[in-house]
Amino acid sequence: MPYLRNPYTWAPLYLFILIFSIRTYKKRGVIMMLFLVLSFGIADFLSASVIKPIVKRIRPCNELTLQGEMVSRVRCGSGYSFPSSHASNHFAMALFLIMVYRKRWSAILWFALLWAFAISFAQVYVGVHYPLDVTAGALFGSIIGYSMATLFLYIQPETTRQIAQP
Repeated sequence: MPYLRNPYTWAPLYLFILIFSIRTYKKRGVIMMLFLVLSFGIADFLSASVIKPIVKRIRPCNELTLQGEMVSRVRCGSGYSFPSSHASNHFAMALFLIMVYRKRWSAILWFALLWAFAISFAQVYVGVHYPLDVTAGALFGSIIGYSMATLFLYIQPETTRQIAQP
């Protein structure tokens, strides 16, 4: 599970999606990937820089009352816990990709959700987030990813037809 927290584990997948989309869909692919990166950026900024400082929930690994019960699997970090930015970010990207690619590759629904869920579950497993942190992060990120995909498909409606064609 600690490996799922590591950007070296998931960055190659996102790099592949970036290169694949641009090479396959050219200008539309570039715009699509800009929206994907924007989804990630909005989710990350709002969860880490806006919501966490307002809520100020202590991470379980820093909670003094849980010290005897916590198994330290990774460095805890000093930031706040709610919501999980990992969950927000990965669910934002997952929902964006699902909305854009679902007509061409129906399997992306389960793959993207499983991937985002696994990364989110890893946050709880290693003790840096509570289950509610990742649940809220997943919902928050999903809303952002869905909204950004809806905006992208509104701005680029012909992209849906181009992607849907085999």
